[in-house]
Amino acid sequence: MPGLTVLGLGLAALLGLGTGAHLCLSQQLKMPGKYILGGLFPLGLAEEDSLRDRAQPRGIVCPRFSALGLFLAMALKMAVEEINNGSALLPGLRLGYDLFDTCSDPMATMKPSLMFLAKEGSRDIAAYCDYTQYQPRVLAVIGPHSSELALITGKFFSFFLVPQVSFGASMEQLSNREAFPSFFRTVPNDRVQLQATVELLLAFGWNWVAAVGSDDEYGRQGLSIFSGLANARNICIAHEGLAPLSQADSLRQTQMMDLLHQVNRSNVNVVVLFASARAAQALFHHSIRYNLLPKVWVASEAWLTSELVMTLPGMAQMGTVLGFLQRGPPLPAFPRYVESRLALAADPAFCATLDAEQPGPEELGANRRCPQCNDVAPHNLSAWLQQNLSAGQLHHQIFATYAAVYSVAQALHNTLGCDAAGCPEQERVRPWQLLRSMNNLSFRAAGLALRFDGSGSVDMEYDLKLWVWRGPRPEFRTVGSFDGRLRLQRPHMCWHTGDKAPVSQCSRQCREGQVRRVKGFHSCCYDCVDCRAGSYRQNPDDTICTLCAQDQWSPERSTRCFPRRLRFLAWGEPAVLLLLLLLGLTLGLTLATLGLFIRGRRSPLVRASGGLLACFGLACLGLACLSVLLFPGQPRPASCLAQQPLALLPLTGCLSTLLLQAVEVLVESELPPSWAARLHGCLRGPRAWLAVLLALLLEAAVCSWYLVVFPPEVTKDWQVLPTEVLVHCRVRSWPSFGLVHATNAALAFLCFLGTFLVQSRPGRYNRARGLTFAMLAYFITWVSFVPILANVHLAHQPTVQMAAILLCALGILAAFYLPKCYLLLQQPQLNTAEFFLGADPRDVRGGGGGGEEVQGSHG
Repeated sequence: MPGLTVLGLGLAALLGLGTGAHLCLSQQLKMPGKYILGGLFPLGLAEEDSLRDRAQPRGIVCPRFSALGLFLAMALKMAVEEINNGSALLPGLRLGYDLFDTCSDPMATMKPSLMFLAKEGSRDIAAYCDYTQYQPRVLAVIGPHSSELALITGKFFSFFLVPQVSFGASMEQLSNREAFPSFFRTVPNDRVQLQATVELLLAFGWNWVAAVGSDDEYGRQGLSIFSGLANARNICIAHEGLAPLSQADSLRQTQMMDLLHQVNRSNVNVVVLFASARAAQALFHHSIRYNLLPKVWVASEAWLTSELVMTLPGMAQMGTVLGFLQRGPPLPAFPRYVESRLALAADPAFCATLDAEQPGPEELGANRRCPQCNDVAPHNLSAWLQQNLSAGQLHHQIFATYAAVYSVAQALHNTLGCDAAGCPEQERVRPWQLLRSMNNLSFRAAGLALRFDGSGSVDMEYDLKLWVWRGPRPEFRTVGSFDGRLRLQRPHMCWHTGDKAPVSQCSRQCREGQVRRVKGFHSCCYDCVDCRAGSYRQNPDDTICTLCAQDQWSPERSTRCFPRRLRFLAWGEPAVLLLLLLLGLTLGLTLATLGLFIRGRRSPLVRASGGLLACFGLACLGLACLSVLLFPGQPRPASCLAQQPLALLPLTGCLSTLLLQAVEVLVESELPPSWAARLHGCLRGPRAWLAVLLALLLEAAVCSWYLVVFPPEVTKDWQVLPTEVLVHCRVRSWPSFGLVHATNAALAFLCFLGTFLVQSRPGRYNRARGLTFAMLAYFITWVSFVPILANVHLAHQPTVQMAAILLCALGILAAFYLPKCYLLLQQPQLNTAEFFLGADPRDVRGGGGGGEEVQGSHG
């Protein structure tokens, strides 16, 4: 965290302190001890002009005073005094410290760093091949406060393996143990803070943001980490840029204006500003000057509590500011300690005792550590401390400094092997020896257990802070926390847009069942496209619809798939129930007719209709009707194989008996009587049964070939129905399916051909007409069956086959058999040999053809 809050105003205006007295604060920044801790604190701030115009390697003057830097130095002093006065750590051993001002500048930081590495008791750094026995002035270094300075001092101290514990440098690069083997910090690295920032953006649905970093190592690396984390979570960065650290020259002003123009043009409502305090101040200065539209500013810890930013005139009009601040337990005794130290600094007697001590080297003497600290006098000190130390925005930095001292003390305690009785006498511990105890060190500070991880950082929780304006400067309100998981207190939040959080999205959120079709270069700019039936949106960020599995289905705009149900011709369907009624009617009429024919089997009417062959035909017709019971229900392999043979073979038996009737009518009508008498013997008796048997064997052979070569199989069709899987008997070859029907079609055609043009004799019963209409019923049924079956939905094909079989049977029954039943029941006086056979009863020996009418010819 570069640039901890640095106050650039005069002390009188900033602290409420009067001027005119000379204090000895500078002399309090050094204390002797057996082991000395070096300290690098932002006690002052160098003027930009003096840094820019520097032409000779002279010392840098830092006239501006930092109250926070003084607080941090006081935190180190308090921790050292607690350790020296207590018995838990280093009993009987006294720690000392030597604190210097960094001026928040790398060049100013180098001089005290060199001083720390000077050989003990001198100002020189000797060049040795081996520094194992080298004893520098300090055992360890606390600080500096910023990543920019730590990148320089970290490598410098790492060469000598001097432990360095920073209380604010958070750059992830400092976790590289190869480059910075002796660097530690009592704050987490920036990646944790940026992970929390990404979770915050996701929690509010802000996926269209601008990302701005300061134009230094801290800002550039933070921006790089944020970009990677944001892209991985589908957060689009509309514009990414770097803010100059200052606004001193026209070039930097132009860069700043270009940056603000790009942010405005990107039309975002949320800006992630990961920058140092100086860069943030420069950015907001231009934003206020040129009336940048209010936005949500997600702050990095570096500037969230910065006085440089908070005290800018017009800052309250910039929108909503919130950011994550490391959580640190408050130190209740710290305000009173600071107050006592400042009061002592105004006591001439106390200052005289400090002046009597041996001064340090001339150029870094006690009066040169913080000269600006000695030119103030306390005024209304208690009120000022209450305002600045109890506001909640500084204690996390103060605690980090306090904890850094305790980490070094604990490591030294472990290295020396101290216990409650004291520390054993031994040779002075050198920094590299202390470093071994620092790695993976566990320690306690203010009752909180802490531990350095493998990269030298500690794991700390964060609080989400919101700026609330109720005066010239904002108050800090805790509205959430992050410990690996984000927890928000939404009722406590307020926005510059009102009660509702601002929206920062390139495109609206897609509705349920819609996916994103990206347009342009950003994945957050898209059109919403409905998922079609059979597909669904799996995740809210999907760009394509996911197809359902084969055994699943989905409606349009779905977010899930549903299992498919099995679909087949069920017994309870209305069409099946209707066909079963038709089956009952047809089968009942067939059985009734068969009963009448059996009872009157010796009558001329039955004998003329074929006798026992007619009864056999009726029985076959009934079996054909019963075959329709194989079609409803879930298809099985056996039922699929049996459907066609059990429907067609009985029909073949019935048609073959009718063909014999047709041939007999043709012989009687078209051939001479002598020839007809000879052929009657072939059309009756055993030979007639042999003809029926041959027809059945032919149809059985064709059906067997069909079942062997192209057997129907039970198939699950996933495509024909949108929400169900159709289970049906698949016909593997339609030509072969037509061939098994060819035998019956041939029998019906021959029967029709034999009766269509027959001329009946006067006074005789017309035996041809019933056969002709029966064959017409057969052809009408099956000729209609072909186009209907070809065009009907696959799920309804079994229904069509059932209907065709029943209608065919009912047509044959109604055209040929039922009229004879009518004569048997209603006109028994016509049941004579002369009427049906046209001969003397004594000459009648067999059955013949039949018909319904006596006169006329069939036409």
